[in-house]
Amino acid sequence: MENEICRISIATGWLDDEYIFYENGTIKRKYDNDSQHLNLSEWLKPAQISKQNKDKLIKKCPEELKEYIMQILDYP
Repeated sequence: MENEICRISIATGWLDDEYIFYENGTIKRKYDNDSQHLNLSEWLKPAQISKQNKDKLIKKCPEELKEYIMQILDYP
């Protein structure tokens, strides 16, 4: 497994929604769907992440990593 770059949470309320970025450009999402479906995870490609979520991720990204994360997300 590649080294982790950072974790960014865009959770609202009590449901988790965290994205983990790795040095090799892969993205893992760990999230809760609802109270019956907790601690789910999936590997994502940038095209699978909505523009709205990309906006949230960039906004919450540490400033020193913002440019790198934007490249991984293929963010305009």
